[in-house]
Amino acid sequence: MGLKKYILILLGLLLVVLCVQQTTKGKIVANHVKGAIVNAVVTPNYINKGGDSISTRVIVPEGYTRVNYDSGSFQSYLRHYRVKPYGSQIINYDDTEYFAQNWHDAILEVPVPSNGLQQCADALMRIRSEYLWDKNRKDEIGFNFTSGHYCSWAMYAKGFRPKIKGNKVSFHKTASPNNSKSNFYKYLNLIYMYAGTLSMYTELPKIKIEKITIGDMLVKPGSPGHIEIVVDEIVNENGDKLFLLAQGNTPAQSVCLLKNHEEIGISPWYRFNKNDPVYTPSYYFDEALFIRFK
Repeated sequence: MGLKKYILILLGLLLVVLCVQQTTKGKIVANHVKGAIVNAVVTPNYINKGGDSISTRVIVPEGYTRVNYDSGSFQSYLRHYRVKPYGSQIINYDDTEYFAQNWHDAILEVPVPSNGLQQCADALMRIRSEYLWDKNRKDEIGFNFTSGHYCSWAMYAKGFRPKIKGNKVSFHKTASPNNSKSNFYKYLNLIYMYAGTLSMYTELPKIKIEKITIGDMLVKPGSPGHIEIVVDEIVNENGDKLFLLAQGNTPAQSVCLLKNHEEIGISPWYRFNKNDPVYTPSYYFDEALFIRFK
């Protein structure tokens, strides 16, 4: 049932209350009617428990439609990202359950390495890198270390490794060329160690709030900071947009689609306003700063 129908039910029940409140007996009846209103007007549910991807797990509210993107785009890749069966738990890298299991409406199919390195920014760099790998755009895979030095998969695959001394980084050919997928994940482990939220914020373009698209990242720069990624986008006829957010976290754990505890009437959808803070279940962003992968 759409939100408009709930509103109509509410208005009808309120009229009944006004009619019966004129007598003592009516006041008693009114109390029962008010209780019925509370039970009848419930929070809309935008979750399809049978959905196996972000786009099929989360329902679009009445009056909105999904913003169109090309089928091969990063936006489409994220929107159709596979999710685990409904009810799956957030699991830490050491196979323990995370203490907070009321934050999410879906768990993304992103494996969590047992080494504990794949934290919030790392999980998003992995998703982006796997997309580029799948699209045979491997030469575009690369990230800056926090020191500012660029480390690409192409050079790593050729055998170049960083020599790090304080903030000084140099690259030397110390390994045999290896273009395998297993070596690719060794490269990502290196990135997880020396890049993060702060380096991503420093390196990547800043996006104005009115230009946000799927794939853009809500960020609080710092050490530690936090970062979350937009994984779906919808719009109504007035041009108002709503978005879905997903995150990795510290300790390294399952990547999850976040509920919206601040606006439960649209959860898990979010709206962003310039200069306004953003509250998500695990983090408070004092302003809506967004960055975008190159």
